[in-house]
Amino acid sequence: MNRIERLIAEDLLKIKAVFLRPEEPFTWASGIKSPIYCDNRLTLTAPEVRTDVETSMAEVIKNVFPEVEVLMGTATAGIAHAAITAHMMDLPMGYVRSSAKDHGRANQIEGKLEAGDKVVVVEDLISTGGSCIDAVNALREAGADVLGVVSIMTYGMQKGIDRMKEADIKWVSLTNFDSVIEVAAEQGYIKKDDVDRLIAFRNNPSDESWIK
Repeated sequence: MNRIERLIAEDLLKIKAVFLRPEEPFTWASGIKSPIYCDNRLTLTAPEVRTDVETSMAEVIKNVFPEVEVLMGTATAGIAHAAITAHMMDLPMGYVRSSAKDHGRANQIEGKLEAGDKVVVVEDLISTGGSCIDAVNALREAGADVLGVVSIMTYGMQKGIDRMKEADIKWVSLTNFDSVIEVAAEQGYIKKDDVDRLIAFRNNPSDESWIK
């Protein structure tokens, strides 16, 4: 776990943007039982945490994607983070809708984008990677050179990792499932005995044997 992974994990737990309930699982829309729920929108209402997130995002983008020319947020959760980080980096910013509008100019991509622009996509959370891949594909179809994706948090699920690899997308995250649960165990948010159960969920979300 590096410095940024720990910092953001601590921040997300502190403001309860990440809930860990292995004894009382959440139910996802897919019906899967999950011991974790992540709401990174809460970072926007916590100024100190918001500063940590955007400062870390700018640092990571500069280090990993130094050629970046434009930041593009995913709608809707990535938009604010892309805007704040772009302001800090003095870069243009826009965002990508999940689909084109059915009125006006029928845009899917909002903001000025020229063919060949070197773009980094900003996402708040990556699980299976579907919405993020859709955004990257829309940008590529518009002629952008998508350097990669930066997310605040990832569950690190194999399905998401495989899909991002198949789509040929370079991707980094400020923090991740493993870092969050490690910090959570250290700080008493969960019992140390729960760590293996949470890892079992991450490795195979459809197998509910971890609940028992």
